[in-house]
Amino acid sequence: MDKALQPSDAEAGALLEALRANPAFLPVSAAERAAIDAFRREVRSVGAGRTLIEEHRRSPWLFTLCRGWAFRYKTLRDGRRQILNFLLPGDFMGLQDEFVEGTTYGVEAATDVVLAAYPRERLWVFFRDQPRLGYAITWMVANEEKFVDDNLVTVGRRTAAERVAMLLMYLYRRADRVGLAAGARVAFPFSQQHLADALGLSLVHTNKTLRKLQRLGLHRLEGGVLQILQPHALERLGDYFERPMRPTPLL
Repeated sequence: MDKALQPSDAEAGALLEALRANPAFLPVSAAERAAIDAFRREVRSVGAGRTLIEEHRRSPWLFTLCRGWAFRYKTLRDGRRQILNFLLPGDFMGLQDEFVEGTTYGVEAATDVVLAAYPRERLWVFFRDQPRLGYAITWMVANEEKFVDDNLVTVGRRTAAERVAMLLMYLYRRADRVGLAAGARVAFPFSQQHLADALGLSLVHTNKTLRKLQRLGLHRLEGGVLQILQPHALERLGDYFERPMRPTPLL
């Protein structure tokens, strides 16, 4: 893990306070905030493309993503990769390993990121001393099951156009929720290969489908920026109608 340009405690605190002020996240009491600060060991900056959690190796750390984008993935022996989920500020990483045998996935930074790091060895003490926060952490991980369910439906039943429409709306909504979107536009660090790896499509098929939807005027994806032009049409095409996302816990 690259620790170069590690943020100062003040910079880290400012990042976390900015996230806590976002209505996307549940408020915490002063005592709970003090417990979280005591649990947190350090804050790290990691460059784009670097590994945050190694596949097939148990990490001694749990992380909250404070800034930037990342993604969870699994790879087959021949190098083929399935992206399991995309991670944005506020997302918690690493807890699944507590409930399964061995590391189940890897995590890679899609952009430069800032991470709050928590020692895994102190997790159960934290759960014992802060049961409400322990429940919140477990809820965050359980909530990822919903995306796994949606992704299974996507890969198993949606057409290529429906898959792409669903994923574009999913990523845009999540980015907008944490304040990363403006004017239906959001910085989009993912390549077509990332989208193909998430959707179970070939790169060629993904490229053709993106161009088809762009010609229809549903979205624009150029220069690392995604612009949603016809959100309702994308929702209908992807058969992806979500209720407003509820506030989530933030560690």
